[in-house]
Formats: sequence, structure tokens, C-alpha cells
Amino acid sequence: MAVSMAFANLAFQFNNVKVGENPLCFGLAPTQLPYLCKERRRLPSSRTIIIPGASSAPTIEDGSQNDTDAIPTPKVIIDQDADPDATVVEVTFGDRLGALLDTMNALKNLGLNVVKANVFLDSSGKHNTFSITKASTGRKVDDPELLEAIRLTIINNLLQYHPESSSQLAMGIAFGVEPPKQVDVDIATRVKVKEDSPDRSLLFVEAADRPGLLVDLVKAITDINIAVESGEFDTEGLLAKAKFHVSYKGKAISKPLQLVLANSLRYFLRRPSTEEASF
Repeated sequence: MAVSMAFANLAFQFNNVKVGENPLCFGLAPTQLPYLCKERRRLPSSRTIIIPGASSAPTIEDGSQNDTDAIPTPKVIIDQDADPDATVVEVTFGDRLGALLDTMNALKNLGLNVVKANVFLDSSGKHNTFSITKASTGRKVDDPELLEAIRLTIINNLLQYHPESSSQLAMGIAFGVEPPKQVDVDIATRVKVKEDSPDRSLLFVEAADRPGLLVDLVKAITDINIAVESGEFDTEGLLAKAKFHVSYKGKAISKPLQLVLANSLRYFLRRPSTEEASF
């Protein structure tokens, strides 16, 4: 119940947060968001947060870093399609990440098990992948609120141990050494629906990232009686990119309903800036 109440107001609170304030803790008592809302030491012109139970030694998370290098784009991928038995999470930040032991401990504090971890390198950098299941059931995570909590937990730890990533993340407005640039939601917003099989369609969404976006997207889709079966949610810097398998009454979505879905999501994703401009 506490996590549900916190995420219901997360987008509004984030829009009203001031530089130097924690967007996840803004306006909330610590008991309302126990895993994501504990303040820690102050960095210059910022505040950081930690996940209870994670080690406080930043060297555990640190990978290689060269201050003269261009800051890479941080990426957090939550994949529900790659493994039928587990939720696969991938974290990339150039070659700067270490083993992410503190991040794995923070995920355990959310009631999750990290059943497998792997690291591989390619031209884009070091990729840390985790296969995650719910500790209570041993199954993959299917709750949108818990999936969003996983995403925000990873981003919190990334900002804590790599404050230079703040200029590349939407939540960096309250962390690190440099806030992110404003993203034009009209330019960033893209919605596309295409056929995937007779039983389901494939929905692609790209938008400016913000806390709670994954939960809000799923709610906006299900509010028009469209089922979200599985998918992938990627955080790539200041953008969020989602790919959902969707259906209507067990069948692929018809062309007219595709248009309704796309228009509804475009309106929903652009609405915050529209409402702000109307005052």
C-alpha cells in the first residue's frame, strides 16, 4: 500500500521539486516509501539517497572513470521477454560501472532475488545484466509498480555513485554536479502500433523520462481496456523507450483501436506541458 500511494503522486511531486531536493522523498514521510527514501550525506549543491541495506562504501560500485572523457549515456533496460522465468535488467554507463554489488543488495531489499548476474563488454561499453525474481514466489516480476521501483532504485544508485551521470538523467535535476537539459515533450514523444501476430499487437512508445512513467503508461493503456501482456522498458539518458505486447479481448488490436490508443497516449504524454502552459 505504501509503495502504491507513493507512486500515485510521484509525477506531481517531481514537477514541483527544487534543485537540491530528493524527487522521490519530496513531500513524503520516510514510512511512505521505505526503500527509496532515506537521505544521506550532502554532495556539493546536491543530496543523494541510498537504499537501506546497501553498503555505504562507494568503491564497490565504482568502475573505471576518466574525468576528461565525454560522459556516456546511462541506460537501464527492463526486459520481460528475454527470459520466461525471470525479469532481466541491464545497466550500462560506458565503461564506468563496477560489479554493482550495492545495487544488487538494494534490489534484494525490495523483496527480490538476483538469481543470475553477468557482465559483458562490447563497443558501447560494459553491460551488467541481472536476472531477477520475486523472493515470495520465485517468479518474474509482473507488477508495474515494482518494476518501476526496480528502475528508480537502479537510477538512484547510479546517481549516488556516479553523480556525473546527473546531466544525462531526468532525475538528475536534484542530484550530482550538473542538472539535465529540458526535453521538449512534443519532439520526444513518439507512439507507433503495428501487428505482431493474430493474437496481439506491438506498441512502441518513446517519451521524455520522469519518475513513475512506466506505471502511468500501463495505466493509460489498460484504462481503455487494452491488455499489456509483456514487454521491455528502456531508460536511455533523458528518454524512455517502451515496447509492449498488447491485445484487446485476446486478439490483435484493430486499426481503429490502434488509432485510439496512439492518440490517447500522445495526449497523455504531452499533457503536463499543456496544462502548465494553460495557467
